[in-house]
Amino acid sequence: MLRKILAVPAGLIAGIICITVIEKIGHQLYPPPAGAASGDMVAMKDYVAHAPFMALFFVIIGYALAAFVSGFTASKISNNGKHTAAVICGIVFLLITIYMMVSLPTPIWFWILGILVWGLVFAGSKLALKNKRHL
Repeated sequence: MLRKILAVPAGLIAGIICITVIEKIGHQLYPPPAGAASGDMVAMKDYVAHAPFMALFFVIIGYALAAFVSGFTASKISNNGKHTAAVICGIVFLLITIYMMVSLPTPIWFWILGILVWGLVFAGSKLALKNKRHL
C-alpha cells in the first residue's frame, strides 16, 4: 500500500528533475532576460513571445523526457502491474502544462506538442511493467 502512495510523488519528482535539467541546458544556450529569471511575468511573456524556436523546443524535450521518466518511475515503484500511478503523474503534469500555456503566449505548435508528449507516460510505464514481467 505504501508503494502505491509513494509512486505518484516519486514519479512527479523524477519528472520535475528532468524538466529542470533540460530547461537549464536550454537556458544556457538561449538565456532568458534577467527579469524573466527573477519571476517577472511580463518579462517572461515577452521572452516567450519572441524566443527562438529551439528555446521553446527545449521545454518540449524536457516535457517528453519527464513524461517517460515519471511514467517509468511511478509504475516501477507502485509495483502493481497497472498504469494508474503513471496516468496520475501524466494528468498532473498535463494540467500544469496547460496552465503555463494559458499564462504565456505560446505558439500553436507548442500547444499541440505540449499536450501530446504527456502520452509518453504510457511508454515509460509499459517499459517498467515489461521489465517487471521478465525479472
